[in-house]
Amino acid sequence: MDIKEIQSLIKFVAKSGASEVKLETDDIKITIRTGSLASNEPTYVQSIPLPQAPIAQAPAAPAEAPPAPTAPAQEKSEDKDKYITIKSPIIGTFYRKPSPDKPAFVEVGDTIAAGDVLCVIEAMKLFNDIESEVSGTIVKVLVDDSSPVEFDQPLFLVDPS
Repeated sequence: MDIKEIQSLIKFVAKSGASEVKLETDDIKITIRTGSLASNEPTYVQSIPLPQAPIAQAPAAPAEAPPAPTAPAQEKSEDKDKYITIKSPIIGTFYRKPSPDKPAFVEVGDTIAAGDVLCVIEAMKLFNDIESEVSGTIVKVLVDDSSPVEFDQPLFLVDPS
């Protein structure tokens, strides 16, 4: 089962109104629960073998026509084209710090190198270091600390120059 099939399953369960679905095969076990007490949004819990290396991110090709913004706080598209977007390789909870009493891994304006840890994403009580695939300067942090993130959700904008 690949990540796209898992995402489709999660969306289907969320729309169906089921409170919990469990799926087990020889090499994968997935439990999806919805209707958490904290909010009306579904809570997704999964237990799968997770790759430790983050997915490589390539810079987006410049578009002929600027895309319509999907969120009001987005940068202008011509400014955004020169930045590399670092995206979440897994579903989980995003943390900017290694622990509550420690400083954030990176701040806006910090210079990073390939292999630097940018954040941690918790999935099923496993804390996965998310490392940079590129060198550059952090321009924007796109996710709040302790927020749930989806697969392929943008986390950081990096200026590679």
